[in-house]
Amino acid sequence: MITFHKERGFTKYYGTKIIITFVSSKKNQKKMKYHTLEKYASVQRMNRFFIATGSKTGAMKLYRVNLLVSQAFYPILNLTEIFLRNSLYASIENYFSNSDWIIIEKTGFMNDLSLSRSGYYLKNCVINAENKMLRKGIDVSAGKVLAEQSFGFWVSLFEPAHYRLIGGSVIHSFPHKPSHINRRAIFSILCKIRDFRNRIYHNEPICFIGTSVDFSYAVQIKNDLLEMLGWMEPDIKKYVQRFDTIDNKTSNYTM
Repeated sequence: MITFHKERGFTKYYGTKIIITFVSSKKNQKKMKYHTLEKYASVQRMNRFFIATGSKTGAMKLYRVNLLVSQAFYPILNLTEIFLRNSLYASIENYFSNSDWIIIEKTGFMNDLSLSRSGYYLKNCVINAENKMLRKGIDVSAGKVLAEQSFGFWVSLFEPAHYRLIGGSVIHSFPHKPSHINRRAIFSILCKIRDFRNRIYHNEPICFIGTSVDFSYAVQIKNDLLEMLGWMEPDIKKYVQRFDTIDNKTSNYTM
């Protein structure tokens, strides 16, 4: 027997009886007031939404929709990052014939003198990951170092200096790309995805082009991202598309 009972504060289990806290009655729900949201989200952040919509109600609605669209990007961005990094790692592994290249190459291509102007970015990323593990008493392994790297680490492999030092091997992660798509084109797409990803993860608006409310750039990023996945493997593009609710979220917005 399962019974449901309103009890303030917490949920308890008593044998077969389940006591569940309910806090969802509409009459008990209080709407966030604009000045409260403005206080904690910041005046500067909310002003852009207010100017675009012309009212506090409109600003709060647009702010909410922006969050929902950003939320819809999370599974797509997360899956893309995982699939991309693993594919790039495998391509470089094949090039060096070494599954531990991310550790070994700290004193190899990552230490090449031509990278001094960039401050040896890749090498420092790996060293920082290793040091972080050592501080926590975790054994350092290639798989763990790989998992610690940011999206920017993988994007930077398409920068000319890095790309040359790894023999352009990362282009082989895109066996289904059109013939005209080269390093520069992929690097450009990845940079846009990286910058857009950072906006979402830092709660920056993705609903504006200039001062106009316009989700078209967000939709374009999504389309570019899916197209790129198709260049890697058509099946993973189809898989990621299962989680795509972005167009539905954007099309529901009206001023």
